[in-house]
Amino acid sequence: MRMTNKRTSSIEDLPEALLGEIIKRLPTTSDLNSISLVSKQFYIDDSGLCFLACFKKLMSLRLNTVPRMTASGLLSVAVGCKSLSALRLIRCKNVRSVEWLEHLGKIGSLEELVVMKCKRIGQFDLLSFGSEWMKLQRFEFQSLYMPNRFSDQDASYVAGNLSRYGICCDCLKDLTLVRITTVAEIGLCSLLSKCKALENLCLNYVFGLHDNDMITLAHNSRNLRSISLLLMPQHCEGYVYRTSLTDDSLKALSLWCPTLQSVELSFCGCEPDYPEIGFSQEGLVKLIQSCPIRDLTLREANIFDDEGMRALSDAQFLESLRLVDCIAITDTGMRLLARSRCLMNLTLEWCDGLTDDGLAEYARERKLESLTIEKCSKISLKAVQGAAKTVHYTNDCPSFKKWYERWLFA
Repeated sequence: MRMTNKRTSSIEDLPEALLGEIIKRLPTTSDLNSISLVSKQFYIDDSGLCFLACFKKLMSLRLNTVPRMTASGLLSVAVGCKSLSALRLIRCKNVRSVEWLEHLGKIGSLEELVVMKCKRIGQFDLLSFGSEWMKLQRFEFQSLYMPNRFSDQDASYVAGNLSRYGICCDCLKDLTLVRITTVAEIGLCSLLSKCKALENLCLNYVFGLHDNDMITLAHNSRNLRSISLLLMPQHCEGYVYRTSLTDDSLKALSLWCPTLQSVELSFCGCEPDYPEIGFSQEGLVKLIQSCPIRDLTLREANIFDDEGMRALSDAQFLESLRLVDCIAITDTGMRLLARSRCLMNLTLEWCDGLTDDGLAEYARERKLESLTIEKCSKISLKAVQGAAKTVHYTNDCPSFKKWYERWLFA
């Protein structure tokens, strides 16, 4: 018997040059996704990014958890994809050099830049984008770790010379900064004083933030539509331990942001029996009364009580309200809120001061479009049935680990 050993050829046997020619002829992104499923050579490491650079008309790129990718591969994309307008890097831990960012800055096509939890990219590296900040419309930076004011420093900063921070970002509409430290406008917080077209702002765990930053922002950003702040106590002037922003910031927003419609204020680590929150209830009420706020979220706002709920009932535009772990609110506050004629969507989480009685009375007064009750220990499933057109109810409490991670990685 005569036996032959025939070797079956596959796409893995093709040389890189031929694979490159194949990619150049693929008309759509879906075709690229399909071919990546049949060959390990197309997985996105640096060689995969070199293939990707062949797509001259590529406009949007999202790279999520690509540990084998380095700055070299990203530079090849920056050089090859000259039409790139949106770049999102998420958990890409081995990208270090910012030469790719400098090159994108020179091309000037990027309108959206997102860098989230990339271990080796710091906030000061992002300043290398240069003059092309002027064309950027959306920017988001999230550090992987909680900020440390002693180690998070700009190594290239020269005292008295702020030319490195002479950034112009007149087109920036969406700005998100998470887990960073700023000192005297050194760092990405310097953007706050330069955004004239800003519409949406999110600042979470930004240490060193002061009223002057928010006052300048409010004065310059008259088109601001939404703001989200997550604040923790820190040592402020005069050895005071509290969240850094006060009613002066809220007053500035009230005076100069007439289009503000969405507000989210979250406080982490503030003890209920100690004045660690820099805002007062009066300041919050003033903001609500001055701006056309339609969507309001308060998380761990222990300064907000039933009198605050009375003020919300008179809010002319409020349509959606979310209260999370607001321990000072009771059934009395719910009865007062029932007078509201605009509120359509209500979410209550971890509000243990509320019971079936308060919710039942609210339901009798008016019908909601949607009602969400999560982990409110004194509100039963029976009480929420029929209280709104759409009802979501859960009473399962997460483990401490999940609760902690919810805050830490917010």
